[in-house]
Amino acid sequence: MASSFGERLRVSVFGESHGTGIGAVIDGLPAGFPIDTDRLMRFMERRQGGRNALSTSRKEPDVPRFISGVTDGKTNGFPLCLEIANTNTRSGDYSNLADCPRPSHADYTAGVKWNGKADMRGGGHFSGRLTAPLCAAGGIAKQILSSRGIEIGAHLRSVGSVQDDPFPLFPDAALFAEIAEKAFPVISDVQGEAMQNEILAAKEALDSVGGTVECAVTGLPAGLGDPMFDGVENRLARVLFGIPAVKGVEFGDGFALSEMRGSQANDPFCIDGSGRILTKTNHSGGILGGITTGMPLRFRVGIKPTPSIAQPQETVSLSERKNTVLEIKGRHDPCIVQRAVPVIEAAAALVILDLLTADAQLAEKENHDGFTGYSDRA
Repeated sequence: MASSFGERLRVSVFGESHGTGIGAVIDGLPAGFPIDTDRLMRFMERRQGGRNALSTSRKEPDVPRFISGVTDGKTNGFPLCLEIANTNTRSGDYSNLADCPRPSHADYTAGVKWNGKADMRGGGHFSGRLTAPLCAAGGIAKQILSSRGIEIGAHLRSVGSVQDDPFPLFPDAALFAEIAEKAFPVISDVQGEAMQNEILAAKEALDSVGGTVECAVTGLPAGLGDPMFDGVENRLARVLFGIPAVKGVEFGDGFALSEMRGSQANDPFCIDGSGRILTKTNHSGGILGGITTGMPLRFRVGIKPTPSIAQPQETVSLSERKNTVLEIKGRHDPCIVQRAVPVIEAAAALVILDLLTADAQLAEKENHDGFTGYSDRA
C-alpha cells in the first residue's frame, strides 16, 4: 500500500492534516518491550511547531494514544496502533485552494488522481503533519535499537548556503544526545546562529529556505542488507523520500564522490588495537554493495524550501481554465528543515529495526564470518 513500508516490521501511516486525527500502525514489534513514554514525548517535541519564530505558529500537543499493541506499558506482540488528535486546525485558510492549486504542492496532482475528492486542507495526507505519527513510531523503534547498542542521531547540516560542521568519523551517543537537547539542532552553535539568521531573513522577505540533514547510525554489525535492489540504501531511500519536502538523498559523500579519483574516494581497510576491522575513512557511508561494513552508516537528505510562502505566486484557476495569481494564507514554516531532523532519525530507526528483524541471526552476532566491524558495543 502507498502509505505503508517495511517487510517484517510493517508500518502504516493514516489520517489528514485537518481531519479528526492522524496515526500509525506498527506490526512486528517484539513483545514485552517497555515503552518509555516520557522519553518518547521528549523526542516528539523536537518536531513540534509553534515554539519560536523559526517555525509555523500551529502548535499541537501531539500526545500519542495507544489504541492497541500495548499492555501495562509494554508491547504485547500484536499490531500497535497509535493515534494523535488534530486540535488546532484552521481549514478556512485553505478554502480557495480547491480551485487554485499551490505551486510546488501536491494540490494539483492529488486533484487529478482523485478527481478533486481528496481532502487537501492543510495539505491533507501529503502534509508534514503526517510526520508526527511517523516520529511516534520511530521514537519507539529508537528505544528498541538503543537497548541493543545501536544509536541514531542527526543534525542540521545546512540551511541555505550556511553549513554546519560534519559528523566526525566515529560519532557517539553523547554527541547525538547533546544535539538533541539543543533548541536548534546543530554541532556548531556559531553556524547555528548564522542559519537562524538565514531563516529569519527569508521570513522577513515573505519567503522560505531549504537545507540538508545529516544522519548517522552507529553500532550496526557488518553484513546487514542485500545486493542490488534490496540494499540498505534502497530500503532507506524509499522511506526517506516519503517524508514531505525531501528531494534528494545521498549516502556517504554521495555526489561529491563523482568529482574524486579512486585513490581519494576509496576507504582503506585497517585493524584497530582491539582487532576490529574498520576503515580509515568513510566516504562510502558504511555501506558497500548494499550491505553494512560495520562503520557508522551515514547519509544526507536534501529538503526543499517550504512552497507555501506569503508572496503572490502564479497559478491557474481550474474552474475557469485561465492563469491567475494566488496569495496563500495560513500558518507555514519559513524553513521546515530544523523540524525534520527527528523525522529523519525516526525513519532511519524504523528501517534499521526492520532490517535487523529480518536478519535476527546476524543482529545477535558480534563476529560475522570472522569480520568484526566498528560497534559502540565493542
